[in-house]
Amino acid sequence: MAEKIFKKKVELPELFYDLVFAYAISQTTDLLYHFKGNLASVAEAFIIFSVVMVVFINTWMIKSVFINRYGKNSIADIILFMIDVAILLYMSNAFKGNIQDWFQPFAIATGLLSTVLVVQYGTVYLTSKKSADKRISRLMMTITAARTVLVFIGAFLPIKFGIPVALIGIAISWVLPGLFGSILKLHALNFPHILERLTLLTIITFGETIVGIASYFTVETFNFYSILIFTIVSALFMTYITQMDHYIDENRSDETGIRLIYVHYFILFGISLVTVSLEFIGESHIPKNFAILSLYLGLSLFYLGLFLTSPYNKKQLNSDKQVIVFFTISTIIGLLVSLMFNQFSVVVITTALIAIINSIVYVRYMIIKTRL
Repeated sequence: MAEKIFKKKVELPELFYDLVFAYAISQTTDLLYHFKGNLASVAEAFIIFSVVMVVFINTWMIKSVFINRYGKNSIADIILFMIDVAILLYMSNAFKGNIQDWFQPFAIATGLLSTVLVVQYGTVYLTSKKSADKRISRLMMTITAARTVLVFIGAFLPIKFGIPVALIGIAISWVLPGLFGSILKLHALNFPHILERLTLLTIITFGETIVGIASYFTVETFNFYSILIFTIVSALFMTYITQMDHYIDENRSDETGIRLIYVHYFILFGISLVTVSLEFIGESHIPKNFAILSLYLGLSLFYLGLFLTSPYNKKQLNSDKQVIVFFTISTIIGLLVSLMFNQFSVVVITTALIAIINSIVYVRYMIIKTRL
């Protein structure tokens, strides 16, 4: 029998931090309301939404990986968590109106978050006696310092130059950790801890989705379709926890967790798009085709993210190609039917059926395989 891996405890300040981060992620969906109906405006809104999402998720990932390796739940750690939370609350409400109005304060706040990470990794570098930890902390300190400098420079340049410079800084911290897996593996992550953190963040994000669909549950608006919309979210949640709680083997060692971290970009992007799309389909001034495409893009990203975590699955639960094909075909059918009829009732019924059937198939596959 494989040796049981020690599970690092998720501390209460981490949960508080995750709660605020989920709120920040949910606020990014407001950016998708800032289009004017033409294709160029829609594309611009999606690009801005995507970049802001990457900023938030990337910041969470770097911070969480640091806590996983070096966090001690000390007074210093807790104080820095509170500083981060205050900055995040400001950032969550910063992007209102045109990007010209909010880019600089948002970039400055992002730079401040990055500065906290530089300080934390710098402290580890100065205090650690292990060569592996010195190499890792030096690498991550360099990456976060580059991000900090470029984001701050971008904040004070004219916006047409500032945005590209700041984006380079974000791209550095988004991409480079994935290219230095050999160094990061010198001090492997506590896999159960990072899995639990990612799962909790995603579950809290689902909670924000529930808040997003609350408008369907008032005395004036509640009807049969309200139940179906809730069912869509519930079925996606069921599929997610089935994968994370039952498919994935958390008893893993020598893991960098890089793949698990990166695929959650897809999952969190997907949930956010589903959230805003479930609001869009009920609003008459939003083009139905746009709402439908956004909804099914969200579903596709969500399912893609789940299947990309399959290398972490238990041996008997390696993803079956037939299951992947089934999910793909069912989602495409749902998209085509929704676009063909282009009515609120049809979209809701079709999407609910697709989400329920996919969830049942996924749970059934797990039950069959675990009985063998």
